[in-house]
Amino acid sequence: MPPLGLGWLATALERDGHDVRIFDAHAERMFVEDIPGYLHEHGPFELIGITATTPLINNALEITRLVKRELPYCRTVLGGVHPTVLPDESVAEPSVDIVVRGEGEETIRQIAAGTSPEEIAGISFRSDRQHVHNPDRELMADLDALGFPAYHLLPMDKYRPAAGAAKRLPATSVLATRGCPGRCTFCYRLFGHRLRYRSGRHVAEEVKLLQDRYGIREICFYDDTFTAVRKEVQNFCRAVKELGLSLTWSCFSRIDTFDEETFGLMREAGCHQVMYGVETCNREILSNINKRTDPDTVEGVIRATQRVGMEVRAAFMLGNPGETEETMEQNIRFAIALNPDLVVFNVTTPYPGTEMFSWADERGLLRTKDWDAYDLSQPVMDLPTVSSETIARYYRKAHRRFYFRPRYVGKRLLRLRNRQEWSSAWRGLRSLLGV
Repeated sequence: MPPLGLGWLATALERDGHDVRIFDAHAERMFVEDIPGYLHEHGPFELIGITATTPLINNALEITRLVKRELPYCRTVLGGVHPTVLPDESVAEPSVDIVVRGEGEETIRQIAAGTSPEEIAGISFRSDRQHVHNPDRELMADLDALGFPAYHLLPMDKYRPAAGAAKRLPATSVLATRGCPGRCTFCYRLFGHRLRYRSGRHVAEEVKLLQDRYGIREICFYDDTFTAVRKEVQNFCRAVKELGLSLTWSCFSRIDTFDEETFGLMREAGCHQVMYGVETCNREILSNINKRTDPDTVEGVIRATQRVGMEVRAAFMLGNPGETEETMEQNIRFAIALNPDLVVFNVTTPYPGTEMFSWADERGLLRTKDWDAYDLSQPVMDLPTVSSETIARYYRKAHRRFYFRPRYVGKRLLRLRNRQEWSSAWRGLRSLLGV
């Protein structure tokens, strides 16, 4: 999916009159060794910014070293979740000039304008061999003021949603909020505890631009909880109708935000799938991870969502604090009994900056700090209640036990209506089989 964060940074820079490029190497299917050719073909560059999550930080640092080798005069800026929570690690890399912590739109404008680093809030840098961490920057209050991401700088024809997430192509992702009302210990809140949101009308106008300019037919909303602000969700749905958009879309939600009236409007506006983070059916583990979900209400909400006319994708975790072989078995059986339309099982991963990471680190439970391993598919904690090998074994068989049931396979095959849906199902099957 498109790097929307970089898109908003580009919009901010273009407003100031800068010449901007976005290089999405993942979408372009390019490797690190291909980057020098790109730099010399499209340069010269005065400033290069790279964003990085934890699993991608080693790759990002490799790119900064390559940039400095090819363009030693060019300033390098590193941003994203991982540099935000571990700025010293990134600042220690000689090829990184500045680390942007948190929200970056106003920060990158000041950097590009040549403002002295000492005067820029929200950055970290080196000075006289010392690491300097300026005060945090205040979060933006009006997200509509961001405008739209610079889609014209992105290869919009090369993006594809996750298997099973979209009914129609071409599809792309959109973000309507920043922040999350939850307090789960496994989640890092880059944009703070307070949820901020764009107006529903503004989001609908962005979708209209995507349809008019790029022919987009499907939107995947990747907000942590798209349905958290009922009023703006309803405003979005009404605006979709007023603007005459032919749209199908999906979103992430929380069990405790279900509202039949709102979900009915969502369905009328084209929403066909909602994803809920169920995580586990074990109450003690839910308490351990501060997931404020009542297992008794999960089935009711899933059934109510399906009655409205939407598919349900349910996400589960294996390997939380307090996990045992018995609780993982219960969780898989719970998922099968719920029988949502789609499930996702992830291995619990304590990302830096989360309460769970601190908990595991303080107790010496982390198996590794090789960030490449933090990919949601392999255990990185040695829990006292269950072995990592057992967690890995249950992860390998969880999807197969859910998806390879004859009843489920038959139901899904009956729903496949065209070549696109068959292709999506095949991609999903190949992913499950690891081929």
